[in-house]
Amino acid sequence: MSELKEKRLRAVSDLIRKHALGSQEEVASRLAALGFEITQATVSRDLEQLGALKVRRNGRVSYALPDQLGGNGADPSRLASVLRDWVRSIDIAATIVVLKTPPGSAHLVGVAMDESQLPEIVGTICGDDTIFAACRSASDADALADKLKALSA
Repeated sequence: MSELKEKRLRAVSDLIRKHALGSQEEVASRLAALGFEITQATVSRDLEQLGALKVRRNGRVSYALPDQLGGNGADPSRLASVLRDWVRSIDIAATIVVLKTPPGSAHLVGVAMDESQLPEIVGTICGDDTIFAACRSASDADALADKLKALSA
């Protein structure tokens, strides 16, 4: 990794820790004020590399780094809170439970699900607004969907 990229990643990390930045444009603007000339695509890659996720804090959606999410995530109340705040629908497709979120929120839900270590889940795949939770069997998928729906109620 180049020295410039390391400095930029440190700057992005510091900005996320110090400010409630809710968009890539806000991050880019702050970086420009610090003397970095970057594109939105570079900001997007940097946020992905840092594992930055959008979370709701103090009534506002903003980026947070994984270590700012607190705890080991195994707390069921945390998963329930994330599900209530971010999941729009839960459906089943054979052995896969499909969760829909607002755009840009799937990773936040996926991380909470992974950290919860639910026994029905073999693994998760997150897109922008969709999470696939793979289960070993259709009955595991049914049980997981029921559990997630109950937690999100």
